[in-house]
Amino acid sequence: MSLIRNLFILGLLLIAATIGGIVYWSGQVIDTGGKPIDFVIKPGSGVRSVARQMQDAGIPAPAILFELLARGTGKANKLKAGSYELEPGKTPLQLLDKIVNGEFSFGAVAIIEGWNFAQMRKAIDNSPDLKHDTKALSNAELMKKLNADKSAPEGLFFPDTYLFAKGTSDLQIYLQAYNAQIKRLNEAWEARSPGLPFKNSYEALIMASIIEKETGQKSERSMISAVFANRLKSGMLLQTDPTVIYGMGEHYQGKIHKKDLLTDTPFNTYTRPGLPPTPISLPGLASLTAALNPAQSEALYFVARGDGTSVFSVNLSEHNRAVNKYQR
Repeated sequence: MSLIRNLFILGLLLIAATIGGIVYWSGQVIDTGGKPIDFVIKPGSGVRSVARQMQDAGIPAPAILFELLARGTGKANKLKAGSYELEPGKTPLQLLDKIVNGEFSFGAVAIIEGWNFAQMRKAIDNSPDLKHDTKALSNAELMKKLNADKSAPEGLFFPDTYLFAKGTSDLQIYLQAYNAQIKRLNEAWEARSPGLPFKNSYEALIMASIIEKETGQKSERSMISAVFANRLKSGMLLQTDPTVIYGMGEHYQGKIHKKDLLTDTPFNTYTRPGLPPTPISLPGLASLTAALNPAQSEALYFVARGDGTSVFSVNLSEHNRAVNKYQR
């Protein structure tokens, strides 16, 4: 009996020592070499698998100790899958709490107002924090994935800075930006001014994309919108350089020449009446609002002063005087 009792006591001592060791270890700072360590926990992972995934990612925390810590604290079944970052100075217990609380690490991708869709794709493709599921897709294939009713993507994505859990599929960024733009476009269309020269909201989006590229000063968006709306109503050519540049594609090298204005493309508003067939940029909310709420003005022309602002004119003679003063 004494042997059994001694063994029992020894077992208790070993358990106590083990618990004490884990408690001590759980409060010690993990040595990350002074750098954060990214790791991913796959969906459906049990505590043992989680511990191994962290160890495989380079976190110097013995898998068995982390597993015992999670089980001993009653948190083994509360671990959340996702992308994480272990910052320097954290303890195993803090790491465990991070995973239990789902404190995911986030990346960000900025989509800039006035960019075209090719620039947006490049920014997303170059993000190191996204899972790239769309790189091999054509634009039309990508739009089909989004269940969009247009095959041409230009203008249909809202420019903004998008935060995401690291490891997120890039398709989610496209979906989020697409839904955001459609929502804002529909809201702006519902609140539009009467008498606009647009058959539908997509034509308004095309106009917004032109305003986005033409406007140096945000305060002038509604006036530029008025000029283009007045031109469309009167049957005048829009004659806006950004559409010509867009139609030139890779041939544009930073300057536009007279021959470019005379070379016909589907986007050349010097040679073709009305709006171009698609947007030419990703317009922000201010340009959407301006396109659907132009200023009350009879202006038909505008010319840049050279300081970012424009002079607006209601007839050609006024415009020519402004051109002579500010451009010649």
